[in-house]
Amino acid sequence: METSEKRLVVKVGTSTITNENGEPDLRTIDKLAQVLSAVHNLGYDVILVSSGAIAVGVNKMRLSQRPKELRMKQATAAVGQCELMHLYDKCFGEYGNTVAQILLTSDDIADKEKRANLKNTFSALLENRIIPVVNENDSVSFTEIESPKKVFGDNDGLSSLVALLCGASKLIIMSDIEGLYDKNPADHADANLIHQVDDVTDDIIALADGSGSNRGRGGMITKLEAAKTATSNGIDMHIIMGKHPENLYDVLDGKERGTWFKAK
Repeated sequence: METSEKRLVVKVGTSTITNENGEPDLRTIDKLAQVLSAVHNLGYDVILVSSGAIAVGVNKMRLSQRPKELRMKQATAAVGQCELMHLYDKCFGEYGNTVAQILLTSDDIADKEKRANLKNTFSALLENRIIPVVNENDSVSFTEIESPKKVFGDNDGLSSLVALLCGASKLIIMSDIEGLYDKNPADHADANLIHQVDDVTDDIIALADGSGSNRGRGGMITKLEAAKTATSNGIDMHIIMGKHPENLYDVLDGKERGTWFKAK
């Protein structure tokens, strides 16, 4: 699939679309749908990569905590994914747009034939002005839930691979932090936001600290790995605050928001 300057992949993490108690953050989800619909209506192709299935499933099943047993994690993912897509379908529909669900495992991208079929599916959806909503298929995948050899990393890695697969010019990661800092802002009041990164070097990767929220699986390290994949393939990546999805407008207008990882 050829690269398009007006094609975006937007990734939202679990901590962005859920509250501290694990319930879906309806206000943020609706605002996200509004912003992405507005951008879509400007002629952009928009692909949404969304985490959150397990966290939403835990809440929907009224469990007291995230399960530890694999089969229960997969069950909560199945329940939560259904709820998530219901919310996305309803919210995007309010703004006149149609969504489609695509669930992936690492094998779907690694296998040449499956990858070709994926490209065809994305191409057909985008040609028909449909917004694909992508998630890792937690209900059948072992690797991302249990294995230390995670391929996607709370969908950060997945979003960079989807951007590459779909020929996107930009990858936008909406996070629970404004961007990359020179030190952990949770521990250091004098931490400074880094607005532009020209190369994801070992020194940049060393700035990553922490493993993400207790509702997600990612963290800054997985975002930097995603940035390395994206930028090395000519894709700009931006990290912006997910609770304020309207910041995407500024990114598209070339204004300074969050951290910009410059494509090579």
